[in-house]
Amino acid sequence: MVRKLIVEVVDARNLTPKDGRGTSSPYVQVDYYGQRKRTKTAICELNPTWNEVLEFNVAKPSDAQVLGDMLEVVIYHDKNHGPTTRNNFLGWICLNSTQLFVKKGEEALIYFPLQKKSLLSWIQGDIGLKIYYVDHDENEVAPPPPPPEPEKKQEEPPAVAAPAPPPEPAPAPPAADGEKPNEEPPAAAAEAESAAAPPPENVEVEAEKPTESSQPPPQPTVEESTPPEVDSSTVGGVEEPTPPDDPVIEMMPASVSKSMPEVRIAGPQPIKRLFTGHGSNFTPLDPTESMTIEKSSFDLVEKMHYLFVQVVKARKLPSIVNPIVRIGVSGGHNAQSNPARKSPNFFFEWDQTFAFGRNSPDSSSTLEVSVWDSVHNTFLGGICFDVTEIPLRDPPDSPLAPQWYRLDGNETHYPGELMLATWIGTQADEAFPDATKSTDCRNNVNSRAKVYQSPKLWYLRATVIEARDILDLPLKDLSFQIRAQLGIFQVLKTKVSVTRDGSPLWNEDLLFIAAEPFSDYLIFFLEMRQSSKAPPVTIGIVRIPNAAIERRVDDRKVASHWFNLEAPNNDEKRAMYKGRVHLRLCFDGGYHVMDEAAHLCSDYRPTARQLWKPPVGTIELGIIGCKSLIPMKTMGKGKGFTDAYCVAKYGSKWIRTRTISDSLEPKWNEQYTWKVYDPCTVLSVGVFDDSSGIFFETDSMSKPDSRIGKVRVRISTLQTGKVYRNSYPLLVLSNSGMKKMGDLEVAIRFTRAASNLDILHVYSQPLLPLMHHIKPLGIVQQEMLRNIAAKTIAVHLSRSEPPVKREVVLYMLDADSQGFSMRKVRVNYFRIINVIVGFMDIIKWVEEIRTWRNPMATILVHALFVMLVWFPDLIVPTLAFYVFVIGAWNYRFKSREPLPHFDPRISLVDGVDRDELDEEFDMVPSNRPNEIVRARLIGGRYDKLRTVGARVQRILGDIASQGERVQALVTWRDPRATGIFVGLCFVVAMIMYMVPSKMVAMAFGFYYLRHPIFRDRMPSPALNFFRRLPSLSDRIM
Repeated sequence: MVRKLIVEVVDARNLTPKDGRGTSSPYVQVDYYGQRKRTKTAICELNPTWNEVLEFNVAKPSDAQVLGDMLEVVIYHDKNHGPTTRNNFLGWICLNSTQLFVKKGEEALIYFPLQKKSLLSWIQGDIGLKIYYVDHDENEVAPPPPPPEPEKKQEEPPAVAAPAPPPEPAPAPPAADGEKPNEEPPAAAAEAESAAAPPPENVEVEAEKPTESSQPPPQPTVEESTPPEVDSSTVGGVEEPTPPDDPVIEMMPASVSKSMPEVRIAGPQPIKRLFTGHGSNFTPLDPTESMTIEKSSFDLVEKMHYLFVQVVKARKLPSIVNPIVRIGVSGGHNAQSNPARKSPNFFFEWDQTFAFGRNSPDSSSTLEVSVWDSVHNTFLGGICFDVTEIPLRDPPDSPLAPQWYRLDGNETHYPGELMLATWIGTQADEAFPDATKSTDCRNNVNSRAKVYQSPKLWYLRATVIEARDILDLPLKDLSFQIRAQLGIFQVLKTKVSVTRDGSPLWNEDLLFIAAEPFSDYLIFFLEMRQSSKAPPVTIGIVRIPNAAIERRVDDRKVASHWFNLEAPNNDEKRAMYKGRVHLRLCFDGGYHVMDEAAHLCSDYRPTARQLWKPPVGTIELGIIGCKSLIPMKTMGKGKGFTDAYCVAKYGSKWIRTRTISDSLEPKWNEQYTWKVYDPCTVLSVGVFDDSSGIFFETDSMSKPDSRIGKVRVRISTLQTGKVYRNSYPLLVLSNSGMKKMGDLEVAIRFTRAASNLDILHVYSQPLLPLMHHIKPLGIVQQEMLRNIAAKTIAVHLSRSEPPVKREVVLYMLDADSQGFSMRKVRVNYFRIINVIVGFMDIIKWVEEIRTWRNPMATILVHALFVMLVWFPDLIVPTLAFYVFVIGAWNYRFKSREPLPHFDPRISLVDGVDRDELDEEFDMVPSNRPNEIVRARLIGGRYDKLRTVGARVQRILGDIASQGERVQALVTWRDPRATGIFVGLCFVVAMIMYMVPSKMVAMAFGFYYLRHPIFRDRMPSPALNFFRRLPSLSDRIM
């Protein structure tokens, strides 16, 4: 596999004039891994356009330590086109390859501001680049330049010279390309270098031509659609080149890591015992494919021991049998493998691992492994092991190599042989995630621990501008409307445009959510309304593949295109119809697609990977177990039981623990890790009851998984490096009231990966990306898009194996928590009252000073009053110093309790009325009987009132959150934020004690009234800091 880095130099804007005539003649020089290439010179252009493709070889990791992984892009003014004697510097940028480079199909045009070389340099402008990498197979790289193709192209004069030069500079690219720019080559050398750049473009154009003829949409979008099509076919491929180099060894287990060497240890010896055999009390197990769970130290959870049996293959068995392996451990734990796969060398292969739970590694038992014919249920032989002789393995020990064992107990056939490996290990073993756990999961293949990745979501912006040449219309007013549809549940409509000339005008933006890979079509329907009562008539449709739509990461203008209308339903009578629609389409990668509520979000990164910042730390979660769970299901004789499992979500990564069957105190002891890009985020952990195998009596639909409870942890409340091991009550609120379902025990640790200054610097940055401040979305629109995003993620995860069910995803994302609730209105009202109480306490304190209830305090206030009257410059610094003293004093009363959790007292769930809960859990529109709705309010006004009430409820919650953030400044709810604020108050007080207040006021006034060229489009650091402060909204049920 050969990896190439592609740098598309598109254009530059507002460059500095350097030729003495108010212009410049710039060219771009790019350095990467010791390779240097340049573009052609744009003569006398301050806004040059190159559109050149530069290709670089990606070096090996060992070379990166010597040459570095930085991409340097420098713009020079060409001395051959101006009065200067040297190539003048116009600006440069230095990019990190590990952050900004993406695979082909994810690239987008990004404008980077040019940097100065020194402090006194006068540099301005931006450069637009597309940077991505492409993986080629070594066998496929050589065939493209065959000799017949250049001969055919020799008929075209301008294209003859372009394909020929590339092979010449290939033998020595580092030396030749690295020295020529330093020697300032003449014009001939510059032309030779610029001529070497076009060949990659020609190669790409030739590769795109076959797809152009096969795509029905217009050329501009079809040409852009080819890169994503290539990418979509390679999304599931392996990016790293190392795995294909490692050969697959038949003797190794399939689930063992390839990075560890195989160790030949004398395995346990089989014991002689009369083989009992196991009848038909086995259930076959089907293997499932899923993402590999990352390795973890498992130091936050308790160690659990398991007996592992790896069944690899068998030989010397009759060729007509269909063998299966049955495994039994004394204690009633049995398991059965899948039917064997017959290989060309007459081996029967399984490559399946089984894990049996053990209370301790020293507990004695017997392991029986037998081979049976699944067709005739015939015993083919078996092996017995004494478990006390099985070796104990604990990573980082190397995997145990499988060995051949002779099958005993069958006298009718020649004795066969079975290759297997058995050892005793823990949940930290590499084979544990994919192993079949019969003791915990009752042989349920859909109950294994898995890691899921939610799809990358994009905002798709469709601007409907106008339509022309619709019909030969009579001179009367007709109404036209565009209906756009993406997928199944995303349908948006424009406003109605009334026109007489058949050219309706809209200029309206429609916003959709699309998930990668882009396989759907965006469909536009042009509808005509002849009257208000008649249904709309579809005149024509336009189908645009999502893969053909351009991506952007900023607010730059995207080119619009005309699309021809097609006849609806392939109507032959209207095949001669001609019309077109003017559209502007783009994917907005600069936004963060909200799938959670803003105050409970676990990730604020934009969609475009190029805009991501490096992580500031890692969060480790150890899910230990539950206690005192309530039975969720009943068996035949009324015995209750629960099949519990956990789901945790942070960012785009979801995890699901294995299901512990028939246990009210399950123990998982699983540990997972996430990267943290912003500490002001929330980790969510939910517990559910698995309903696999349970069906409704009326139909064959599977029963939804029941909620047991949820836990939220705000990362900013965690101290660095400290392990928090706590038990949290699992509370569920339903229309029948609040109910405690049990307790969940977890262990959490936050480890920083960046310096303390970098973590503190995050508090001055905005929560949401820049596009949310340049082109903000409305509250109603954002809430609608959040619901669509939650449904999209639910559909994607429900198609996994094992699936994460829709009700689980919606509960974890709080998709149904934004409805109207009279209880929440009262909660937000009391939150506002608690904020106002602080001001009431100040008024009460002033009244006590007036009435001399505390004479000593009154005398001190008089002295302070006289000092501030005679020295008014001390008012502001004294207030700042007073706030510092309050914050330092409150540190003594810092909460020592476990991490904050759902608070029933704040949520007002203890004494809530049942009718209010029934209204809270009702849908919009209401699905209650009409009699109940009429009893509440006459007609359909009830649903409208609930909608308005939900908005008022949200506004009250926002007001309460602002007041609680003011309180959080000195209450140490977020230790880092309070420490920053108290330290700043002390610094401000000391500065203002020494600096005259007039100078401070003058400096503040000039800074506040500064010119727009000195302003930043981002919010101020103070506002960003305030928005990151925690409130009590995440503790409300």
